[in-house]
Amino acid sequence: MPTDWKRRIRLFVQRFWQPASACMTCMPGSWGNIMSLGHWTLAFKTGLFTGLLAVLLTFTPLANLYSNRYGNALVMGALTAIGDAWSHPSHYAFPEAILTGTISGLITLAASFLLEDRARRLRSAWTRLFG
Repeated sequence: MPTDWKRRIRLFVQRFWQPASACMTCMPGSWGNIMSLGHWTLAFKTGLFTGLLAVLLTFTPLANLYSNRYGNALVMGALTAIGDAWSHPSHYAFPEAILTGTISGLITLAASFLLEDRARRLRSAWTRLFG
């Protein structure tokens, strides 16, 4: 498998969990309905659509934004807002989509700091806390 496609598959997996997590966090009644199959279905639908959009973006010049952590967070926030608005349109979808996109962008930014260099920061914090 060519390295471009390996990178795209990895990008899809990364871009799936961030919007799905943000969607589960921001949906009305999220923590009360954490075991709801419908709730999880919408979150997975948002993650899948956003992941597909992220992979499609790699075929454009905007893919250069993925190399910058702030550009990456901005792109993921915007794509998540689009994915969330698409996955469950309703009377309150626009403000919820903006909130979900913002949370996804913040999750992306936090992950870029915590998981860079094979999670060096997390490993060092773990070592300091637990020896």
